[in-house]
Amino acid sequence: MAELARTQRLGAYAVVVHDDKMLLTRISSAGFPVGMWTLPGGGVDHGEHPDDAVVRELYEETGLTALNIRLVDVGSIHLVGLGREGAEEDYHGVHLLYAVTVDPLIEPHVVEVGGTTDLAAWIPLDDIRSGSKELASMIPRALERLDQFVGG
Repeated sequence: MAELARTQRLGAYAVVVHDDKMLLTRISSAGFPVGMWTLPGGGVDHGEHPDDAVVRELYEETGLTALNIRLVDVGSIHLVGLGREGAEEDYHGVHLLYAVTVDPLIEPHVVEVGGTTDLAAWIPLDDIRSGSKELASMIPRALERLDQFVGG
């Protein structure tokens, strides 16, 4: 039996909350898993500081500029199962969660063409908590510590 492919990924994510809404993005058909809602953010490029990565990813996925960022928490997920290429993999994701403030008067919109995000939107916290949307694992973690993220 072949050994499972092992993947470890460091990601930087923005937790942006305003007026009882959280800024979320939806994973496009170019990403995995398709249709899941997640926080704006993504992989830290080789040699890139995570602070720069969260600002870059926020802009690419929402068109919004970070006014303030503050590292609040680190999350981790370890899964063994079907991965991005449809093959079994041993996946470990490390998530740096930042409290971020933006100008809430600017409507979020996806800037990066052909990327892994197809929608960015302010989602009411009650809708997120209702369980009606498929959510990435870092969102419940952010909700548990919401008071640490509010206010950027």
